[in-house]
Amino acid sequence: MTWLLQLYPWTKSLHVISMIAWMAGMLYLPRLFVYHCDVKRGTAESERFKVMERRLFKLIINPAMIATWCFGLLLVATPGIVDWSAGWWHLKLLCLILMSGVHGVLSVRRRDFLADRNTKPQRYFRILNEVPTVLMIVIVFMVIARPF
Repeated sequence: MTWLLQLYPWTKSLHVISMIAWMAGMLYLPRLFVYHCDVKRGTAESERFKVMERRLFKLIINPAMIATWCFGLLLVATPGIVDWSAGWWHLKLLCLILMSGVHGVLSVRRRDFLADRNTKPQRYFRILNEVPTVLMIVIVFMVIARPF
């Protein structure tokens, strides 16, 4: 596993890049849902939102999440990178699992819009839009500051 040490700067860079892409999508998709709520079902505008949401989810959010997880697992496997006795990584991992759960919720909501069966109001999506932000803030503080 010492070969991972040589790749560490590259792996870490790719992890951060993929995380930024994932977060950009996770912050933008609920905003699209907010605007999609105002559109009549079956209209050209509604169909345009469906295309935008599908492309964002399938071409950016999903691949970025997979890349983030893969590069993160490589980082964890790199010898000497994680102090397993420290507590910060437990909270980071919890937040990452919660972020993946939000990803799943967004997937379900996208399918609801796709089938014209969304029942959630704008307010729901406005609140949901804040969850990835809070999780991201905690994750970044855990990784950078490592407070415990």
